[in-house]
Amino acid sequence: MTYRIITLGALFTTAFMACAQSRTYHIETDSPEQSIMHFGASDGWSMQKIGLWSEAQQNQIADWLFSTENDVNGQPKGIGLSVWRFNLGAGSAEQGDSAQIQPSTRTECFLQPDGTYNWDKQLGQRRFLQLAKKRGVPHFLAFMNSAPVYYTKNGLATNTGRGATINLKDNCYPDVARFAATVMAGLEKHDGIHFDYLCPVNEPDGHWNWIGPKQEGSPATNREVAQLVRAISKEFKKRRISTHIMFNESSDIRSLLGIHQTEWQRGNQIRSFFSKDSTGTYLGKTYGTENVIMAHSYWTNTPVSYMRKIREELRDTLRRYGARYWQTELCIMGNDEEIGGGGLYDPSMRTALYVARVIHHDMVYGNAESWSWWRSIGGDYKDGLIRVLSSDEWKTGKAIDSKLLWALGNYSRFVRPGARRYDMRVTDNEGKTIKDGETEPYGVMTSAYQNADGSWVVVAINYSEALRPLTLSLPAGEGLWTMYRTSDVTGESLKPVGQTMGQTNLEPKSITTFVMK
Repeated sequence: MTYRIITLGALFTTAFMACAQSRTYHIETDSPEQSIMHFGASDGWSMQKIGLWSEAQQNQIADWLFSTENDVNGQPKGIGLSVWRFNLGAGSAEQGDSAQIQPSTRTECFLQPDGTYNWDKQLGQRRFLQLAKKRGVPHFLAFMNSAPVYYTKNGLATNTGRGATINLKDNCYPDVARFAATVMAGLEKHDGIHFDYLCPVNEPDGHWNWIGPKQEGSPATNREVAQLVRAISKEFKKRRISTHIMFNESSDIRSLLGIHQTEWQRGNQIRSFFSKDSTGTYLGKTYGTENVIMAHSYWTNTPVSYMRKIREELRDTLRRYGARYWQTELCIMGNDEEIGGGGLYDPSMRTALYVARVIHHDMVYGNAESWSWWRSIGGDYKDGLIRVLSSDEWKTGKAIDSKLLWALGNYSRFVRPGARRYDMRVTDNEGKTIKDGETEPYGVMTSAYQNADGSWVVVAINYSEALRPLTLSLPAGEGLWTMYRTSDVTGESLKPVGQTMGQTNLEPKSITTFVMK
């Protein structure tokens, strides 16, 4: 058990700090920003195994990820994810070792070699679709890392160094469109799951797997992305599939804005897809698409000043072209040196706070409408919200939650689909506005939201090792805020820690969500 020991001297220090550093955080209700669609994670590689575990284990994991219920003490049972990303497989699992892909990242495919469909595939993943739906998850997104292996140029779901163009036969774009439409309709018919979104191209600009096999994936030029989106759009319109076609899940924000570790054909994606002058790639009025571009927040989170700068550039560019942004994937990578890189799983607040700071910057400076972590469950690496302990390739095992899971919940559990983010202004104890006071990257970071039901939510991150005073102010007047805190203190994982009229102290190394009904 963890205890906080406060000495008399510490009390004097705390009182002095509260006086010297008193700040008021004003919610600027006349300054609305982006609407919030959802927060999520994926079933990537994990649920094909976890979805075959015992029912009790599955239900515990599903509660952690999806539940919006509280226990008898008002403690949230889970983080209430509002979008679930489903990895639509390409068929590397059926190929076995000839897939040239490591076993843990192979996926099954509904499509069979003879052109028929087998609706007994991807059962573990589909089990978690049901568990998510049962717990009220309102949105589902399917993503494809590769076209089915029957349609690829090399007969594989991985690129094997064949170049930077799409691994898809020139005459098979309509075939992939029919596959996508058939699976969207089939999963709704067989499982009762309606997919709100389909993204047929994942990380087309990435350089990580274009040389050697590792996992399912394919590069693609912007023209090839546009050609595939148009083919799917035509098929969806013909078959009256209402799933929105999303694009294009860039591996790096920098590829949205310019040319980064690639060539011109795969860079400048915002301009390519949303400028009417880009006649070969413009998708702005394509049937079934949204004015949204998707990307992953990998590699752009350090140094901290750059993390903000690149997101402000992203926001301004999106506004120029009338487009919106979803951040759909993140885990810890090698350049995240502040927390030791991606190796070795970390259940503590060290990683949780680091990721919360990224969420804050994506929401406040990138104006992200949606934010998702990479995969829901991982092993001995910082890529899962939940860690699995297993010695038999995940056929059995034990799942352990983490502070990272609950830190995401400080957002996802309380900021619900249809919310609106509002700017915040910070003043000192003399009433003077503190420039950028809502974002102290190693201190306090705050963001404010109003849900569709009228409730207000403020998420406050205290990255520092000191107690930090905070006063919340709404123009409409004072109200009663309920507080939920995540910290390294035993039991503090979205724990309800009382109510306040707006004045409180933020505990060191903690994330506190304030909710006013």
